Amino acid sequence: MSSEFTITRTVEFAETDMAGIMHFSNYFRWMEACETAFCRSLGLPLLTFTPGQVAGWPRVNVGCEYRAPLRFGDTVEVRLLVRKIGTSSITYAFQFRRSGELVAKGELTAVHARGGAEGGMTAQPIPAEIRAKFHEAPAAALQ
Repeated sequence: MSSEFTITRTVEFAETDMAGIMHFSNYFRWMEACETAFCRSLGLPLLTFTPGQVAGWPRVNVGCEYRAPLRFGDTVEVRLLVRKIGTSSITYAFQFRRSGELVAKGELTAVHARGGAEGGMTAQPIPAEIRAKFHEAPAAALQ
């Protein structure tokens, strides 16, 4: 079982505005990149296709609090912590650190869902074999 995961990223020129500051939308891309790497490390796909059906983790809530700007060339540690595991959802907390300084905090809630050939997605309970791979992070780590 795992409750946290970390990746390191460097702010690329294409991720910045003309002042060299990372655009706010890229924090959400980095959260998803960290989530994808975390799930991959657990051997879990974020999206699966079977004939006539898709299973995945659509987002139902996201947010980010910005404390200091990231700039072109900055190296950043993106830390994912499993905040909460619900019946059909998982909420992740994210911490963005540059040289140890907390520059942003984010959160993402995704729901385990299935969709049929007709379209649309329906929330489903997280299967036991998937749930067994996650563990909620200690409250102290989420501070």
